[in-house]
Amino acid sequence: MTLVLPPRLTASARALRDSARRRGLRTVRLPDHEVPEGLRGGSAYLHAGPSFADVVAPALGVAPLEAPADWLARLPAAFVRREIRAVPIREAYGLRRPVFVKSPNDKGIPALVYADGSRLPGPDAVDPETMVLVSDVVAFDAEYRLYLLDGLVHTGSRYATSGRPHLAPLSAAAHAFGTELLAAAGHTLPSAIVVDVGVTAEGHWAVVEANAAWASGCYASDPDRALDVVLRAAGPAARLAERDSPFVR
Repeated sequence: MTLVLPPRLTASARALRDSARRRGLRTVRLPDHEVPEGLRGGSAYLHAGPSFADVVAPALGVAPLEAPADWLARLPAAFVRREIRAVPIREAYGLRRPVFVKSPNDKGIPALVYADGSRLPGPDAVDPETMVLVSDVVAFDAEYRLYLLDGLVHTGSRYATSGRPHLAPLSAAAHAFGTELLAAAGHTLPSAIVVDVGVTAEGHWAVVEANAAWASGCYASDPDRALDVVLRAAGPAARLAERDSPFVR
């Protein structure tokens, strides 16, 4: 088993690399997008950003899992506490109020509060049919990352308070909200995924967003347990479980 990593390693990637080595996995840091013949179509696993993964995953024979692009928009209102729509960016151009806009599963459209739709990247830079998530602007007092595996909260941590980085262990309340979310909507997610949740300024728990585990920072999460999720989320396509096939990127 080999964990493949990108040229530049974040602190999270280094923690996962070290965890992989402790359990006897080989780790390979690719210097560029070229995949050596010995890694092609084998038993590789991947931890990397979306743009790098899009190039190397097919050559590696890896099946990266992610949430459906419109997953957040389809959640019941009680789990998001704001209006969220998945629309082509051409539709978002007509908005004339402040909104939070982001790409569903990558960073193609920067995740920002835009004063109105005219501030979004224009059709000269983005295909007008590109899907974006458009939501009301909500302030979160505290935000947590949950690593989810087989319908359970496997590990997690706090990563921000009042919009600023602030690492801490996972709280019991965040764990409980994640468990509630999985009971209601776990079937709409792959078996291995990261979901960020938070407490709003009004004191309500809400889902912030879903992220691919193979492209996520683990913050103060247990790196060994985070690695469990990463290995499931970006492993050999030949070992893909049937229930996960609809969630391959």
